[in-house]
Amino acid sequence: MIPAAVDYVRPADLGEALRILKEREGEAKVLSGGYSLLPLLKLRLAQPAILVDLQAIGGLDGISRTDDDIRIGGRATHRRILEDEGLAAVLPIMRDAAGGIGDPQIRNWGTIGGSVAHADPSADWPAVLQAVRASIVLRSADGERVVPARGFFIDTFQTGIEPAEMLTEIRIPLPAPKSGSAYQKLERRAGDFSTVGAAALLTLGADGRIAEVGVGLTAVADAPFAATHAEDALRGARPGDELFREAAAAASRQSRPADDAHGPAEYKRAMVTEMTFRALRAALGRALA
Repeated sequence: MIPAAVDYVRPADLGEALRILKEREGEAKVLSGGYSLLPLLKLRLAQPAILVDLQAIGGLDGISRTDDDIRIGGRATHRRILEDEGLAAVLPIMRDAAGGIGDPQIRNWGTIGGSVAHADPSADWPAVLQAVRASIVLRSADGERVVPARGFFIDTFQTGIEPAEMLTEIRIPLPAPKSGSAYQKLERRAGDFSTVGAAALLTLGADGRIAEVGVGLTAVADAPFAATHAEDALRGARPGDELFREAAAAASRQSRPADDAHGPAEYKRAMVTEMTFRALRAALGRALA
């Protein structure tokens, strides 16, 4: 189909973009990489009055590190995340996820902020952000809000972003020593959206037990979510395959998959168990490396 007529503007800086979002509140859509939004425009599932293109705005695509966290600009492409050696050394889960998104063209242009703001219930990044307890930075002409990823994803394609706000940054707490993280996904073909996606982060204490843990799931509910039942089973326990199987089964029971073209719900619940187990095992291996 052909998209409906729409106004288009390419602001020169962030302040101008935020001013436009405020002036056209409820009418504007932000265009970052475009791989989520453009198909919706073509199908007329989204019909904004104006597109605000961020291509000319600098400073929104960096990856940096502070004493407390890692900061990823909303316009950082999947490829940039995939190729950042410093990020992969601290949070290998980011490379896991970025490497499985789409094809090279999509990774070259698609952005993490666009994916997170779009909130496809089968997207990879939302599960990862749940596991690593990321925060989402939202900017408007009136100021800044920082929203935990756990609670940001409300429903299918629905987030906590207000109409005049823009996602500008993602902040991830620096993992403690003896931490490992991993993302595992089941897909119909390479680069596809997840049939089941599981993200895990483990931190081992001095006694070898699991001091802290995060588990995030995607594609098995109306929105990505933290598998808190699995986390409760893991926290304070000594890691191992038997424990990981029990925790993965708890994650499966907490999931709410649908019967659809990707497979029946019963199959997806079984795959939640398997993908969560694999993610936990891989995370442990990295924590011990």
